[in-house]
Amino acid sequence: MKNTLFVGCGAAVAAPMREDGTVNLKKYADFIDELIQKGIDAVIVNGTTGESATLSDEEQYNIICCAKDVINHRVPLIAGAGSNNTSHAAKLALNARNAGADAILSVTPYYNKANENGLLEHYSFITKYCQLPTIIYNVPSRTGMNVKPETYAKLAENPFICAIKEASGNIVQAERTISLCGDKIDIYSGNDELTVPFLSIGAKGVISVAANIVPKEMQKLCSLYFEGKYAEAARKQIELIPLIDALFSDTNPVPAKEALNMLGKDFGPCRLPLGPMEASKKDHLRAALEHINLV
Repeated sequence: MKNTLFVGCGAAVAAPMREDGTVNLKKYADFIDELIQKGIDAVIVNGTTGESATLSDEEQYNIICCAKDVINHRVPLIAGAGSNNTSHAAKLALNARNAGADAILSVTPYYNKANENGLLEHYSFITKYCQLPTIIYNVPSRTGMNVKPETYAKLAENPFICAIKEASGNIVQAERTISLCGDKIDIYSGNDELTVPFLSIGAKGVISVAANIVPKEMQKLCSLYFEGKYAEAARKQIELIPLIDALFSDTNPVPAKEALNMLGKDFGPCRLPLGPMEASKKDHLRAALEHINLV
């Protein structure tokens, strides 16, 4: 059995940017501190929500250093470190270790569509290089590939691979993975709307986009479940569905950053090629925020 990184709600943190597109590290630090004070159980930087695809290696390193300083060991710091180029992914992972990350989140190779042998070697190379606890990030809607339960069973033999962020939206697949892997690997929901269903089959928590907007509520949802208050957890999950739907009405993190701007956080625009939301989607998002009295 491997050590569990965290139990509950990890926030996939959005990246605040100035109008010129540079990362605002001061605002980043302040926001992470706010999330921790509101009860978040782990901080995840340089992921999809953090616009890692358009961040330079230097920017990613600086973000991890910034997060490490402000977190100051209060919660685990997990850093995105993925690429479709194995050697580049390993370099990012080593940079994350050097910057002070407690673990990495490594997305499956995208575009290349690695076969199973390639995927196993990809993660073997990365983990030997950085020797950090590693969460595999499975998000077929973005990468074009899906990790099968049988492949997870082989990956789980790697002593550094400790968890999965399962963002396939396929709970049956997650059940089969748990059946095959047992306690050799933890699972986190990668979909906010499936948090309670995933917890019900043994997931340790969620890596959440919605936690940028409603950190207390997402953490409470997990806490209620782990306290055995299953009906209350389910009700909270359902209450949050309109907001979650609105946060995914456009490509993540476009709605999340727009929501943060609506809340007066001044997170700026997304970097191209992510453009602004359409007016109708903005209206939908604002209505969802008004529904829960945030604006």
